[in-house]
Amino acid sequence: MTRKYLLFFAAWLTIMFMNSCGNRIDNWNGGVYHGDIEDDVPSGYGVWKNARTNSEYVGFWLHGKKHGKGVLTIGKQRYEGEFSQDKFSGYGKLSVGDSIEYVGDWKNGKREGRGQMTDSCGREIKGIWKSDTLRYGERRDSDGVYNGQLDFKGRAVGHGIYLSDQGEHYEGFWSNDKRSGFGFSVSATRQLRAGEWKNNHYLGERIMYTSERIYGIDISKYQHEIGRKRYAINWKALRIKHLGTISKKKVNGDVNFNISFIYIKSTEGGTLKNRYYSNDYVQARKHGYHVGSYHFFTTTSPVAKQAKYFLRHSYFRKGDFPPVLDVEPTHSQIVRMGGTKVLLNRIVEWMKIVERRVGVKPILYVSQSFVNKYLAEAPGIKNNYMVWIARYGEYKPDVTLIYWQLCPDGRVEGIHGEVDINVFNGYRDQFDEFITSKRIRK
Repeated sequence: MTRKYLLFFAAWLTIMFMNSCGNRIDNWNGGVYHGDIEDDVPSGYGVWKNARTNSEYVGFWLHGKKHGKGVLTIGKQRYEGEFSQDKFSGYGKLSVGDSIEYVGDWKNGKREGRGQMTDSCGREIKGIWKSDTLRYGERRDSDGVYNGQLDFKGRAVGHGIYLSDQGEHYEGFWSNDKRSGFGFSVSATRQLRAGEWKNNHYLGERIMYTSERIYGIDISKYQHEIGRKRYAINWKALRIKHLGTISKKKVNGDVNFNISFIYIKSTEGGTLKNRYYSNDYVQARKHGYHVGSYHFFTTTSPVAKQAKYFLRHSYFRKGDFPPVLDVEPTHSQIVRMGGTKVLLNRIVEWMKIVERRVGVKPILYVSQSFVNKYLAEAPGIKNNYMVWIARYGEYKPDVTLIYWQLCPDGRVEGIHGEVDINVFNGYRDQFDEFITSKRIRK
């Protein structure tokens, strides 16, 4: 083929292309159209531009509407993909400047199906959309990966699973991108936390109080003395009838619960005895209750003296529950005795003296605020001793514990006045194991 003939052929192709794409419609939707025309409207391939709105469409048309593959630019916004009847439909990519807003499936101008996006925080999201709303997906950020329900802004809502790069695993419910509702969390550095969450804060296990739980009470002289009046305990009638009003509680059915264990105050400091202790102890054992004794710790008496006083005036018979040290000092009392370290050392000293005599590790009774403020400074106590916590709320305390006191104002049939109601941390199987392994064996 001669050079002259090639040049002629190239010129002919150029003329044909110009003739096929050179048709023009002025003032089409506010702009100018160049391209294929059928019945005086765009049909086929063409280009539409609107200088006033800085808009441009390059692609295919059908009967005057964008239909098929094309690219639509409006200012800094650009859509590249498939159209149907002027609307994004099929697979397409939407971007603003250099940032990809969304790439994936569309239907009737809305995100519909599987897609991928980057949110305003730079997090990558692969998910499923419906009616332009993100419903479910995987979201990766700088700390880990979330899989679950999402809202239209890519925030975690409803049920989802989060795995951090540090190895923490959370599965449960979310609200506004924060753990809220029931869920559980595990990690290499923390024990399992299963229960209620709010705004990323773990509240604890929400308890439903039923007859299947293991309840106990602790008593002192205040169950015998109200003002100047004196009352005896009707040991044959003991039943828990009310769980108090100080805290919120979820109760299933009527409150008419068995009492499985009773702790009785024996001594306080180095000089005070509970005058009702001996009779209450004998009667509790006589009526078939698991019994334990407790000592009320004071900051003004030598700790060895307190331990010996408790051992001298208390019963520790075979089958009894472990003795308890009740520690409830105020912050000012702790300061006056020399500070937190001094207090914690004295607690350990008391526990060791009593353990050597009784043969089982005592239990430490403290408040939740005491745990939060002071117990972190004594890992030896947390790791070596069972803990009984006073916490008046609807959530089980988030610590390793054996009992928790759920109210100080409960009511027990057979006892006048208010009574502390306590719950064993577990159900019947765990309680039976506790009875087998933790009771006094001498």
